[in-house]
Amino acid sequence: MNLLSTFLQRAILQGVPILYGANGEILTEKAGNLNLGIPGIMYMGGVSGLIAAFFYEREAGDRASGLVGLLVSLCAALLVSMLAGLLYSFLTVTLRANQNVVGLSLTTFGVGFGNFFGGSLSQLAGGVGQISTKLTAAAYRQSLPGLSGLPFVGKAFFSFGFLTYLSIALSLCLAFLLTGTRKGLEIRAVGEDPAAADAAGVDVNRVKYVSTVVGAALAGLGGLCFVMEYLGGTWANDGFGDRGWLAVALVILSVWNARKAIWGSFLFGGLYILYLYIPGLNRSAQELFKMLPYLATILVLIQTGRRNRPEDQPPASLGLSYFREER
Repeated sequence: MNLLSTFLQRAILQGVPILYGANGEILTEKAGNLNLGIPGIMYMGGVSGLIAAFFYEREAGDRASGLVGLLVSLCAALLVSMLAGLLYSFLTVTLRANQNVVGLSLTTFGVGFGNFFGGSLSQLAGGVGQISTKLTAAAYRQSLPGLSGLPFVGKAFFSFGFLTYLSIALSLCLAFLLTGTRKGLEIRAVGEDPAAADAAGVDVNRVKYVSTVVGAALAGLGGLCFVMEYLGGTWANDGFGDRGWLAVALVILSVWNARKAIWGSFLFGGLYILYLYIPGLNRSAQELFKMLPYLATILVLIQTGRRNRPEDQPPASLGLSYFREER
């Protein structure tokens, strides 16, 4: 039972950063933008929050507060992530550049941005593993008082920081926004047929900008969650691995549904670390087990393709620039 509770805890902890990235991409894609820069934005959000927390704690010294460090790092991560989303929007919506090229370029830039500034911060702190943001990290890792001590369920479900529970709440809010509000209808209309939405009086460019920038902010929170709650307020170059791409894959696995992304992220988190809990696996077998999240995505693609239900398909104008002159 202890092993099972530990596995569930680790699976959820692995899945939450992926969930943030997937929610950001779901919102972005529902507005018709295919932002493959999500992995890079997660790096940028994570390292920006870490840098802000590090310099705050270093300058404040004994007067440093974990709550203030949390707020400072949160604001820094959101600001940098939103700027990245704004850059993507300007290039793809205003200048109508190819969305695939811009997204992949943003990922390449974001990973380099994170590794450069994260590595520089490690050197400034005295070497790898010497970055000290323990007060801020402790604030992010603060679990629910009382509930975390319950047998089995306490460790498995109530031992996480607030970003974990916020990710679930934001997923439910996003699902309601897209399916139960007028703003959500406008977002989906822009993603399906921007010309018809434009004719109905919807500001297509504004919807695309706002959806992409907010989606980038959500992805940045995923990077911050990984750095602060999973790594404990430190940095490792390329430490995110392929979690950013798993977030993009989760969008397909959840068929663009934020509610389904919740359990999908925990499934991905479990599959991602499953090899660690199977004894006797050699290195080659471990690498095969790491393919399981992608295999699950391929199976879902095959299944949704066979069923061909409209609600399981991507937005019709996904990845296409809107030229109002051709309306």
